[in-house]
Amino acid sequence: MIEMKLTSTQEDIIQIKQLYETAFPENERIPWPDLMRLIDEMHLDFTAFYDDDELIGFYIVYPGAKVNWFWYFAVKEELRGKGIGQQILTHLIQKYEGKTCVLDMESPYQNPCPNPEQRWRRQHFYQRNGFRDTNLFKSYDDIEMTIMMMGPGVFTMADWDTITNELRQHWTWD
Repeated sequence: MIEMKLTSTQEDIIQIKQLYETAFPENERIPWPDLMRLIDEMHLDFTAFYDDDELIGFYIVYPGAKVNWFWYFAVKEELRGKGIGQQILTHLIQKYEGKTCVLDMESPYQNPCPNPEQRWRRQHFYQRNGFRDTNLFKSYDDIEMTIMMMGPGVFTMADWDTITNELRQHWTWD
């Protein structure tokens, strides 16, 4: 049975950190100590999911004034494709129902890229769950990111800049 935990033990944090470091490429990750600090400072929605006592996934959402940014969402690799991500995402969508939500993901349109099939599967997963492509892209180093959204309204690059400027008030990157 999948259950969520809003608070975690030190052992839980170690397991979540390991998942974070394996699920996201280094150039897409904020250094762990900075991320832990940001969770408190920015009042991020940080929730881990377990099957009994085994960590199966987590998400981190930045609940902004206008837009909720689904910042990090990960399921353990060996559990992907088994409906667990779907259950967690369904919970997340219900939690933010009626609100505008965005996420950025490795763009399936980037050519060449090292993982095109994974990117297309991920985009289709989000589209099946109500997200739509904004046709907005952002590049970080050599990775092109596609911005997707769900909920009312239109999302613009100015909206993205507002989110990242809010982040820059707490953490800066080069």
